[in-house]
Amino acid sequence: MRVYLAGPDVFHPDALALGQRKKDICADFGLTGVFPLDNDLDLQRLPPHAQGMAIFHANTKLMDGCDTAIANMTPFRGPSCDPGTAYEIGYMRGMGKLVLAYSNTATLFTDRSTGLDSLMVESFGMVDNLMLDGAVVTSGFDILTQDADDPFTDLTAFTDCVRRLASPKP
Repeated sequence: MRVYLAGPDVFHPDALALGQRKKDICADFGLTGVFPLDNDLDLQRLPPHAQGMAIFHANTKLMDGCDTAIANMTPFRGPSCDPGTAYEIGYMRGMGKLVLAYSNTATLFTDRSTGLDSLMVESFGMVDNLMLDGAVVTSGFDILTQDADDPFTDLTAFTDCVRRLASPKP
């Protein structure tokens, strides 16, 4: 089973090593992890917009070739998960594929968002926006949460997602 490894991990200073750690964990459970940086793209001669579009198309092709996804929904650059990850969750569910997810922050979305502006904040007791939580829950999984010392490198909850995916369903 090929597993797309969605999340802001690609922005980590040591992204390739972090991605390899995730792929190794998948392999330990008999799964094949597919990290967005597995794409072999030559972007140097392209202008910035074309670079972005090349990455978009390459990552879409990677997702198309995967059976499922595990998404890192740890808040990134704000109170919510990375917007690219949110897109990938929706894309995979739209393709009818399962999505598992985790967040290395246990504080609920409402509590992370209150007071940021004068707009209403949804209060549904969810990890993130209801559409993201709903995508995971309709896959048959709950979003695993924990408060990690280093939210961008702790792979405990990720490993639990892999374990759940690899476990036979009753």
